[in-house]
This record gives sequence, structure tokens and C-alpha cells, in this order.
Amino acid sequence: MYPGLLQVDVCLDGDGLVVVPPSLTLDMLIERCIYSVGNQTAYRYIDFSRTTDGVVSEITWNQVGVRAAAVAAAVQRHAHRGERVAVLAPQGLDYITGFFGAIKAGMVAVPLFAPELAGQAERLDTAMRDARPSVVLTTRSALELIEGFLDRLTGVPRPQVVLLDELPDSAARQFNPVNIDMGDICHLQYSGGATRAPVGIEITHRAMVTNLVQMILAIDLSDTNTHGVSWLPLYHDMGLSMIGFPTVYGGHTTLMSPTAFIRRPKRWIKAMSDEIRLGRPVVTAASNLGYEWAAQRGLPDGDEVVDLSLATMIIGSEPVNFSVVESFTEAFAPHGLPASAIKPSYGIAEATLMVSTTGPGEPASVRHFDRVELGRGFAVPVDADDPAAVPHVSCGRLANNLHAVIVDPRTGAELADGSVGEIWLHGANVGRGYWRRWAETETVFRARLSARLRARSRAREVPADAYWLRTGDLGFFVDGALFVPGRLVDLIEIDGVVHYPDDIELTAADASPLLRRGYVVAFPVPDGAGGEGVVIVCERAAGTARMDTEPEIDAVRNAVWSRHGLAVADIQVLPGGSIPRTTSGKLRRRACRAGYLDGSLGKKN
Repeated sequence: MYPGLLQVDVCLDGDGLVVVPPSLTLDMLIERCIYSVGNQTAYRYIDFSRTTDGVVSEITWNQVGVRAAAVAAAVQRHAHRGERVAVLAPQGLDYITGFFGAIKAGMVAVPLFAPELAGQAERLDTAMRDARPSVVLTTRSALELIEGFLDRLTGVPRPQVVLLDELPDSAARQFNPVNIDMGDICHLQYSGGATRAPVGIEITHRAMVTNLVQMILAIDLSDTNTHGVSWLPLYHDMGLSMIGFPTVYGGHTTLMSPTAFIRRPKRWIKAMSDEIRLGRPVVTAASNLGYEWAAQRGLPDGDEVVDLSLATMIIGSEPVNFSVVESFTEAFAPHGLPASAIKPSYGIAEATLMVSTTGPGEPASVRHFDRVELGRGFAVPVDADDPAAVPHVSCGRLANNLHAVIVDPRTGAELADGSVGEIWLHGANVGRGYWRRWAETETVFRARLSARLRARSRAREVPADAYWLRTGDLGFFVDGALFVPGRLVDLIEIDGVVHYPDDIELTAADASPLLRRGYVVAFPVPDGAGGEGVVIVCERAAGTARMDTEPEIDAVRNAVWSRHGLAVADIQVLPGGSIPRTTSGKLRRRACRAGYLDGSLGKKN
């Protein structure tokens, strides 16, 4: 029944394109691992909440199977096939088996976060009201918080609470096996919501498995000795992918909590080094902020030995800042980090995750483009020392058998390489739609091209009547590589000229040490005369409490005027922690703008 670990070649057609075989679900991948490497470690969790050195817990594939079946049996007592099961457990092994167990039961898993996550209670409330789970999976330690949250969640049916850490292994015997189809919804991925309230994306088993295979091919993770190391939240798409990788090739992953990393980023570095020193290749992932923080606070002390020679490090979640890549590489090059280790990537939750990435052996690269021409919709390469040059990091090549076109968002017509437009996607890794949002699903997931290029169309292998996913992200192709300068909704248009907020924010951050890098937001506001002006909001950098603010603000104003021809209407310098972010660390520009306009930004509740 289980012919061994999945051979990636089985997922390739005669043309070498990813086509996942029928019946290959996430649960089936786990069963293959149990059959083939059941006694080997599947996941390891390091708990730093009790000791600074951490307490290690491990679970084998056999134990994953037993625990998932026990969860599935408990879920089946309280929910019918296809109902939603929310995972609201702390980061750890229970979260993993809870997620897998909900899927094994034939339910729709809803990976969410515990209510104690600072500043995210409203977003959790929105997700729970939208998903309306029949069951909530949590642990004894989080029960009081969960019960309190559910007491406040009025107007929707109260879900049954199941405690993962109090389910005996013997409960697995009560599990009633179900047949799961590739087209069934595996889980609802609630997006980070950088530009809006979170929505549930329907990720099918086909989409999940397809994207796992695409990622493994793209960054060459076929070695069964590959070890994952992650501190990313398990309710995020990349966090889920980090526990999904081992299910394909029978490997294993070490996990820790985001809090553990933030407090001591050396823990992440050490966990990777420990595996590499045993001869195991390591894969990990983080955003700009993760790598920046590790470069600042993650270097080894004294004679401590760190080896990152076999590391593959994905960077994404937002437009990649090349200065972060450079600073991290420079910091850890003495510790064996190859120049090609960091892989700038582009992904989107609606496509399960990965869309494009930098290939094996390729270093991260940056190209410079004419700022004025970009504003006009054309990517014109220039030298780095050109006065109008603006840097953009290449997000590499598209995933295997995923199609992307650059489209004029106003007309739906395909644009040629070198033109800036909205990125549209077509492939088996694209989600099915938004949960209970049919009109929005029709608009976003079922777009059709109004016109294709007669020559060199990137849609030529896609049927004319095919549906496309509108990403809402701006992009362009140059020399076959995808560049992603930002979100369509974040564009700033002043006096008919288009400006990219990321570009303005970088100029502002470079202009003064007062501004905390990565915590600068630019957005338009009404100017009172029927037009719009630009406002910059930033957090004060550490160690600048005694710095005279006014000259630094003047320096920022002058820099933005000089480079962009924009007169800044207002600059607000706020204390640390004032700027709203998603749970993945992305800037919430629209929330920042709303808070500025209503006067609540920077005020502590």
C-alpha cells in the first residue's frame, strides 16, 4: 500500500513538469514516512521557556502516526466530515500532531494562534467567526486563555475544546479511517492581512503537495539527510511548509518558538550549526527582520564554533532588502556561510506559498533600475551609480510548472517582459478560493486574460479559457528573473507620478540614523486641496534618545525631495513598537495610515 518514500521523479511528467499523482495527499505522505522510516525522528522541539539551554522533545514518524490518529478519533466524536477544526495551541509538537490529526479525520484544519499573541486578538476573532470551527485543539497550559476567548466570542456556535496533551495514545484505536481526495480542502490558511482583514484561503491537498514538491525541486532538498530548522510560527504558510518538507523525503525538522528566537537569535544559528557539524544539510527561512536581527545579535561568542557551510536560507514574505542579505552574509561568512546560501524568494498564501526563488548555487543578486521609468511602468536597467538608480532584488525563477504573467490591472491584458504590472498566476499550487467569499473568489481566483502577447507570451502553454490568480503584487521580468517591487494598493501617486513606498522608505532610512531601519512607513493622505501628500511614520532607533530630532527630520525631508521630487507633508517619529505589523513581521501600511488619520497611531491602549 505504501511503496516507500516519495520519489520526486514520480511527480514529473514526460516533459519534466510537476504533476502530482492522483491520491497523493498530505496524509498519504505521512503514511509513507511511517512505513519507510517510522523509527526515525520526524520533529524535534526545543523549549526555551524553562531553561536558557532549552529542553528538547522529539517525536518519531511512528509516534506522529499514533498521535495524529488519536487526535483524529477525538475530532470525529465532535465533528462531521469536512467541518473545520481550529488549532489554537502553543508552538510545539502538539501543534504539529493536532494539525495532522485534523486532516487525517477528513476535516478542514484551521491553523491559528493562541489568544495571548500581542495585538492580534481582533484578527483571531475575525478568523474564528469566519471559519466557525466545530472543534478547537489546544493544550492544558493554554486552556484558560482559550476558554476566556471563547466566552467573548458571542454570536457563533461554541466549538468543542479538545486538549491535545491529555489524549492517550490508546485513543488512536477508535479512529475511523476516511478516504481523502486530492481536491479536498487540506486547510484554511488565514492570510497575514498586511492590507486587509484576514481571509481564509482554501488550500487543497493537491495544492499543498504540489507546492512542497516545487519547493524541494527549486532549492534541491531531495537529500533525505536534509534537516529543517525553524522558529517561524506554525500558523504561517512558511511555518507549515517547514513541517511539510520532511513528509516528502522522510527527513526531520527542529523547531523553536518565535519568542525564543527574538530573545536570543543565537539559538537559531546554533541549531543550524549543530546539524551541519553532523554532516547534515540544513534548510531554514525567515523575513528581512529575522536575518537582520540575527546579523546583529546572533554572532557566536569567543571561541564558540559555528558552521553554516551546508545552509540553505530562504528569505521572503516581503520585498527583500539587499542590505540585509549583505549584512548577514558578511557577518557569517567567517563561519562558513556560502555566498549562495541566501535565497531571495517570492511567495503568496493564495498560491500555497512559493512562486519563485533563487536556484541552487546561485547567489542573491540585485539590479538597478531607473526610478522615473519605473514610475511610468517600465523596468529600465541602469548602473548602480546612476543618480536615478533604485535597487531591486531578483526573486529568481518560477517554480516548476507554475505560470506567471505580468498584466495591466486596468485592462487584464498581458504585458511584455520589462513592463511593470500585476502578477497573475496559474498552476496546481494555487488555492481553490476564499472561504465563504464567493464574489471575492470570482474576482481574485478566476480572472481571465483579455489579451495575450502575439510573441513571447508567458501564457502560451495555458489554455485560453484558463483561470488566473490575481496576486495584487506588482512585478516585472528582466532576463528571465522575477522582480517584485511592492503591492498594487500601496502605490503612491502624486501629481500623476507613481512612487513606490519601499523606495521612499529606504531613502528616509538612509538619510538619518534616527530612523529605525525596517520600521519606516510612507503613505499618502489628503492634502486638503483635493490632492494627496506623503506622510512618513517611523520608529526611533535604539540609542538615539538624546539625538536632536529636528535636524534629522529636516535631513529626511531633504533626501526625499532630492531623490523623489516629493515634499513630505509630515514626519512622525514614534517609540519602538508603535508601527503595526502582521504576525509575520510585514508592515501594515494601511493600518498605519488609518491610525495616523484617526490619531491613534503610537498611542498605547
